[in-house]
Amino acid sequence: MRIIRDHHSVAAPDRGASAAIGNFDGVHLGHQSVIRLARDAAPEAPLGVLTFEPHPREFFAPDAPPFRLMGRNARRHRLEKLGVERLYELNFNAALAGLMPRDFAEQVLSRGLGLSHVVIGADFCFGKGRSGTAADLVSFGCEMGFGVTVAPLLETGSNTVSSTAIRLALSEGRPRDAAAMLGHWHRIEGTVVGGEKRGREMGFPTANISIEGLHPPAFGVYAVLVDVLDGPSAGSYHGAASLGVRPMFGQNQPNLETFLFDFSGDLYGSTLSVGLVEFLRPEMTFDGLNGLIAQMQADCGRARDILAAV
Repeated sequence: MRIIRDHHSVAAPDRGASAAIGNFDGVHLGHQSVIRLARDAAPEAPLGVLTFEPHPREFFAPDAPPFRLMGRNARRHRLEKLGVERLYELNFNAALAGLMPRDFAEQVLSRGLGLSHVVIGADFCFGKGRSGTAADLVSFGCEMGFGVTVAPLLETGSNTVSSTAIRLALSEGRPRDAAAMLGHWHRIEGTVVGGEKRGREMGFPTANISIEGLHPPAFGVYAVLVDVLDGPSAGSYHGAASLGVRPMFGQNQPNLETFLFDFSGDLYGSTLSVGLVEFLRPEMTFDGLNGLIAQMQADCGRARDILAAV
């Protein structure tokens, strides 16, 4: 997958793509449907996705609580798995935010990226103040020579699939409901960093990754599927993970601590992708370490049973 960050200087092989447009936070089933439509609209063209970094919501409200379901690297990995060949990950800045809808269509989509076809959701808005609508883009496409497909909103059961609904499911400790909308397990991806080694001292060495900048799922213990994406231990594993602030040990920054079953090795510096499968229990405090260790043993036994059936 080729990544293009500047619409002002796009090489000839990267022009002419059929691209889905959006933020693609989570790359859920609705996003996947839009990407399939982009592929089907022009099978002979490179399959593209046009998105923005930082997320426009982060640009306009930098001090708001974290809301993203995935960081840019996790999003790239998921899009590549879907067969995306061109990722137009444009820098969202004041200049881009200030473009009127017509200017965005002409300067970015038509002249800049040279897209042959675009696919958008029915609720798509674009341009300064989100003043452009899906109908406007259809009109601009006819005028400027690129095709436009408007995808209907996707529903599962009685619910519309959306990043907002997925965040709610995760906040309420319902990772399976989130997965039903995502089409995959919700994953937290990051580089393993050094911790205080308390887990190792208790017989449960953990791989620690930060959740900074991400929407925090319910704090507690989860059964997890773990992919080690690089390094000598690359592969897939089962495990149990604690997500939160570790109340037994004072005030701490939220992070994800994952214990890989039947694993021996050094994961420092490796990139982990941790899929949340089932919420086992909330964070708890105990009278002493013996009580904590006994609960961790029970958590791991339950997680093994759950993951054996996945």
